[in-house]
Amino acid sequence: QVQLVESGGGLVQAGESLRLSCVVSGSIFNISTVGWYRQGPGKQRELVAVITSDGSTSYVDSVKGRFTISRDNAKNTVYLQMNSLKPEDTAVYYCNARPRSGVYYGYNYWGQGTQVTVSS
Repeated sequence: QVQLVESGGGLVQAGESLRLSCVVSGSIFNISTVGWYRQGPGKQRELVAVITSDGSTSYVDSVKGRFTISRDNAKNTVYLQMNSLKPEDTAVYYCNARPRSGVYYGYNYWGQGTQVTVSS
């Protein structure tokens, strides 16, 4: 059974940092592209950052230079280091895993989300 569990959200002031973690249980981690999405109040869910199984990364323009996505394959964990946080980063952050091979190819897995609130 595949499960994604996020942690690390919270309430911070503008300019501060947070690190989100996403633990992916099951056998899909090493074959998955993992992404962080967010959904702010009244907004659509957007892709923030993504990391492939070989470590390639990409980011939405609004977080480039401030956020860093990384993965620890030994711990089945993907991190999102968020620095210089802004009030507009306030959102529920979701982890997503998409296996790129094997029997789980084509599936799409989501975590439950973690709230990030940035006060001005």
